[in-house]
Amino acid sequence: MAVKQIAVRVKRWQGGQHPTLSNITRLVKQEGLRPYVWENKANHRHAVRTHGYHKILYVIEGTLNVVLPDSNQQVRLRGGDRMDIPAGVRHGTMAGSSGVRCMEAALKQREN
Repeated sequence: MAVKQIAVRVKRWQGGQHPTLSNITRLVKQEGLRPYVWENKANHRHAVRTHGYHKILYVIEGTLNVVLPDSNQQVRLRGGDRMDIPAGVRHGTMAGSSGVRCMEAALKQREN
């Protein structure tokens, strides 16, 4: 039986301006989402886990390394970068050497 691969998407910051909390908040709210901000000190790790919702993650400042063990990938996100992590995708994180500040929101499932 084949296992269906669920795509994690990364969108690199393309804005002409430096990414700021207000710029990123505006983008997330335009999607009708209710974001929250969190931060971690340098090299802080979160163990591999999953969520029952689609996660939208933006890095505001610093860097965040995201590990995707099921696809044997590691992605480094920088200020302004966005990662979409579908529900059920296993992922872990490690803050960069200067820490990280992020904005996160849950994308609600559409009903058929």
